[in-house]
Amino acid sequence: MTSESPSPDQKETSDPGIISVLSQWNYGIYTAGSTISLFGMWAHRLAAAWLAWELTGSSFWVGMVVFADLVPTLLLTPFAGVLADRYDRRYLSIISQAMGMVQAFALGWMYLAGAFSEESDVWWLIGWTLFLGIAWALNTAARLSMVPNLVEHRFIPPAVALNSAIFNLARVIGPVTGALLIEYWNVGVAFLFNAVTFVFFIAALWVIRPVRIEEEPRGSSGMLNQLVQGINYAARHPGIGPALVLLIAMAMGGKALLEILPEFADIVFGRGPKGLGELTAASGAGGLIAAVLLAQRGHVERLTRLTIIALLVTGLGILGFVATDWYPFALICIFILGITNIYGGTATQMLMQHAVEGSMRGRVMSLYGMVTRGGPAVGALAMGTAADYVGIRWGVAAGGVLCLLIWLWMLGRAKTTAAALEKKHIE
Repeated sequence: MTSESPSPDQKETSDPGIISVLSQWNYGIYTAGSTISLFGMWAHRLAAAWLAWELTGSSFWVGMVVFADLVPTLLLTPFAGVLADRYDRRYLSIISQAMGMVQAFALGWMYLAGAFSEESDVWWLIGWTLFLGIAWALNTAARLSMVPNLVEHRFIPPAVALNSAIFNLARVIGPVTGALLIEYWNVGVAFLFNAVTFVFFIAALWVIRPVRIEEEPRGSSGMLNQLVQGINYAARHPGIGPALVLLIAMAMGGKALLEILPEFADIVFGRGPKGLGELTAASGAGGLIAAVLLAQRGHVERLTRLTIIALLVTGLGILGFVATDWYPFALICIFILGITNIYGGTATQMLMQHAVEGSMRGRVMSLYGMVTRGGPAVGALAMGTAADYVGIRWGVAAGGVLCLLIWLWMLGRAKTTAAALEKKHIE
């Protein structure tokens, strides 16, 4: 059941922007802590991918590490969404962040102790990454459903977009930081850097308080029944269902490419960890620009059309990236993919957060998280496997073709999808 107190802000008719949403105290504190933690997370992800490549020299094993990080999302996130609709989303986030901090400290200590010296040691990395994936399954459902509870409803679109802008700012700064830490020190230092950044976010989560409570009473129905209700609600919704299909294509195409960049950086372009940092940062820069534009936009009108266009450009951008040996053009393609990934991912989240019923938010957004985190895992594993047989370019190109096919499918559903996702919310 949703309870919300009237606010003077609700009487305003102008579209809220970045400054007004940051003036929401709880959201501002949350954003500050999250920003620091995200810098560490992106440094950690680059370090884990580089360690897997350093140990094995195989994109298959890089894909396996990514898969270990994301596959728990496929299995556990829907259940985590039920928990997010039954329990305090803030406490669930604190638990998951603490688990992430433990994992980062463990990997950093093991590397500095010399535990990663042989190819077979990649299994330790996979095991600890699987542990992190379990934590992130819980975190994804809690975080995505909690952010809208920190602001009044009309602030939800810019809050979601600004949250994405911070995420992509971290995608620029985090990988560069991680690459520098690896180049001047080692992978273990990058892991420990991430572990320290968790402290700031956990502290922020302790002090914030939601402005709106949406959790259902725990005794209203069983967990399995609530899970089925959430899946049926999303599948039958004329806007949310097609949006999830679009997200699957984006995740298995454009986002999966970002997960297997080590081979492109090291073999195709011959630039090592520095090139990996540059490619990841170029994607993050494009995403940051797109997310800031979405945050300034402050509304969802005509946003569905932009997500469909983004799907088309993603397919073309992937094909352009794999067709070139010229590094500057590859950077341009990755930059464009960073923009389209945000319009296909963040803009879709804005639309879903705007349209979903509050009592279903945790379950629906857990499906969103399952697709956006699990989809790249499946795509990266498929691309990495294909790379060992037909070459990395052909494996990645299949992701671009998938995006183009789903784009054609979405064209016939554009009007009904937009009407369902962009409908005016009644306060």
